[in-house]
Amino acid sequence: MPLPLPRPRTVLFVTGAALLARRALRRRIRRSPLWPLPALETPVSGHSQRRSTTTRRLLVTERSSPAEGVVQLRLEGPDLPTWQPGAHLDLLLPSGLVRQYSLCGDPADADTYTIATRLVEDGRGGSREVHERLREGDEVEVRAPRNRFPLVEAPAYLFVAGGIGITPILPMLRAAAAAGADWRLLYGGRSRTTMPFLDEIEKLGTEGGRVTVVPADEAGHPDAAAALRDTSEGTAVYCCGPEPLMDAVAAALPPGRDLHLERFAGTSTSAADSGPFDVELRRSGRTVTVAADRSVLAAVREALPHVSYSCEQGFCGTCQQRVLEGEIDHRDELLTDAERENSMLICVSRCRGERLVLDL
Repeated sequence: MPLPLPRPRTVLFVTGAALLARRALRRRIRRSPLWPLPALETPVSGHSQRRSTTTRRLLVTERSSPAEGVVQLRLEGPDLPTWQPGAHLDLLLPSGLVRQYSLCGDPADADTYTIATRLVEDGRGGSREVHERLREGDEVEVRAPRNRFPLVEAPAYLFVAGGIGITPILPMLRAAAAAGADWRLLYGGRSRTTMPFLDEIEKLGTEGGRVTVVPADEAGHPDAAAALRDTSEGTAVYCCGPEPLMDAVAAALPPGRDLHLERFAGTSTSAADSGPFDVELRRSGRTVTVAADRSVLAAVREALPHVSYSCEQGFCGTCQQRVLEGEIDHRDELLTDAERENSMLICVSRCRGERLVLDL
């Protein structure tokens, strides 16, 4: 037996109620502080081109120790994104920590990423977790490689590495040697036993005395100024290592040399030269106060826990946000001059005045 058709009055009532509900919802959304302001362009928030949020699970197929206090991991998986010398990836550790490690393997190996890390006793816990917890057969999550330290074409190269800072430079040495380029390496460390990949590096530089190894227990600190004096104009200078070494290279750089630095330690954000200030989160309609001894990131995440971050030291770019108003005190080592005009890394950078407005 067919069901009876609804009465016309019932149809009109239901239709009218639906239209009223839709209009009310639209008015409510438009009044909400979360409604996007039509004058704003696409926000940096959640749309950063520097990072990939896609993760993939890889298998630890080999664990080795290329030097005292250093662990090397071979991570394997199918159809891995390609990379070039200088690239690094995000390693998502079982505890939830996210750390960045340079790729030190062979870019031609399509199914393998190789990383190495030195145990930092007084660090933030990432290296200790790698050393103590990750073993062959474990699975780890990674984000696709990113490269802000690429090997550029140049008539000559000077590479300067200190300790574990050799990891991003090792693939560059292999590439320069394979291409027959004019290159030199100044490599320092505490002792030969603590300097990873030393045997391979010395073999790469057997011709022409390309490699200078300076163990501190034998010869003191590397003389960056002397190495730089021997370079010709147009030389690309690549440096990765402790802050004092990189500062020494930057200070002694002759004119006409192109300097490239890779930092995996943040700049200071002490309260000594920065007081409290307010940050308005324009799209959310909220304002938070950033104390002198706290980061913008920490204050913002109390109001908006979903805001992305990773390194908390100003070098990965994950927390980059658009700044709509206010004078920025940039303390990162990553953003370009153009990016600094209207964005900041909220994990380390601060405000020069009393108020910032973020597109959040």
